[in-house]
Amino acid sequence: MNFTVTILGSGAALPTLSRMPSSQYINCNNRHFLIDCAEGTQVQLRKYKVHFQKISHIFISHLHGDHYFGLVGLLSSMSLLGREKEIHLFGPPELEEILTTQLHHGGSRLSFNINFHSLRFDVKEKIHEDDVLEIFSFPLKHKIPTCGFLINEKPKLLKIDAKKLKDKSIEVEHYKMFQNGLDVKLENGTIYRYQDFTFPPHPPMSYAYCSDTKKDLKIPEFIENCTVLYHEATFLKKDKSIANSTMHSTTIDAAEIASLASAKSLYVGHISSRYKSDEDFINELKEVFGNSYVTHDGLIIDLFKQ
Repeated sequence: MNFTVTILGSGAALPTLSRMPSSQYINCNNRHFLIDCAEGTQVQLRKYKVHFQKISHIFISHLHGDHYFGLVGLLSSMSLLGREKEIHLFGPPELEEILTTQLHHGGSRLSFNINFHSLRFDVKEKIHEDDVLEIFSFPLKHKIPTCGFLINEKPKLLKIDAKKLKDKSIEVEHYKMFQNGLDVKLENGTIYRYQDFTFPPHPPMSYAYCSDTKKDLKIPEFIENCTVLYHEATFLKKDKSIANSTMHSTTIDAAEIASLASAKSLYVGHISSRYKSDEDFINELKEVFGNSYVTHDGLIIDLFKQ
């Protein structure tokens, strides 16, 4: 089992030599997702050795260019490389028309289907589910309609203690019963209690992604007790007035949201290009929330190690 986040772009609107704009690749139990797709995302995917044809779902938080300008290029490259499997695309309803127009006027036809899903921006909503995870969108407060995303693992099965099964008259088909918390009764009347042959699984983990947003006290309700919170912190606290006017967050805003949400770890990004060092960001974050980090391009966040 695995749950990792690769930061493809940790910067704000202006790309720099050290930070590209927003994009993240998530591998959750071998489910492959992309959140936001700024300019240069496909280059970053190659740079950090992500096999982007594995990506099955793409989630676009909002229609500011530094969160989706790389999308049509990535989809075109997937097609040029012979992709046939459909891709699920979640985003603002206008995004479907934007892509259709770009592809049409460029005379392009993709080799695969796009299954488009329109996001809502007024409520928390479950937008995807399978047997091991579920994904929610939730509203943020920015200049245009914007969503955050929450990826939750579902509770896992109990783990089999193979050493304790040795020399026991238990068939393989009984293992599933143990994993589901059921006792096994043999034909001779012997009863094996599941507690004696299993141990608890790793607790379910969750990843919350808060892209561009001003501080919003509703966010902690949407992401309560998440394992890792990624929250934009475009500005230091000395630039609070700029953050307010642009509807972005400061380090202190992000740290306070993490604290209110009882998050285990906080990682911030969408760092303005005006800042040349992470040191002030780290110092300000830790004033409020100790387990805080500043992301950089190429950083891999392993949720199992939080």
